Amino acid sequence: MVVPLETKLSHLKDGRAVMVDISEKKIVDRSAIAVGEILLSDSTIERIKSGTIEKGNVLATARTAAILGVKRTPELIPMCHQIPITGVDVKFTFEKNTIIASVEVKSVGRTGVEMEALTGVSIALLTVWDMVKSIEKDNTGNYPHTSINNINVLEKVKGTKSN
Repeated sequence: MVVPLETKLSHLKDGRAVMVDISEKKIVDRSAIAVGEILLSDSTIERIKSGTIEKGNVLATARTAAILGVKRTPELIPMCHQIPITGVDVKFTFEKNTIIASVEVKSVGRTGVEMEALTGVSIALLTVWDMVKSIEKDNTGNYPHTSINNINVLEKVKGTKSN
């Protein structure tokens, strides 16, 4: 027996896209952590660490951008619900020629926050790229050694606390 596609997909009804109704779901604590990385030249990494990037403090700006991205996720992703964000924590770590961004998002609500965490990481990494692009470009204006990679959800937790 073939199951109709609409039966499998929660965002389709009568052949059209709909936002899933979550009104019957319980209100619980929710959190998600997403990570991603940006590969940069060693000299760019050193300039970020030493605070000598012309546009300013790269990680402070990227942290602020990540938080704004989290808060605006439903404006960017059509089927995301507006949810109450109760906390955002943005961390950066360095590896050889890489900055790893980690964004943890917390909420008390009816749906998860993984899309918000993924959006926060993406915006953080894009902001880093924007702030260092002038020194990452080669003589043709391209970025042969710069890339954003491995964006994924590291952890998603759905609690049991109800309001």
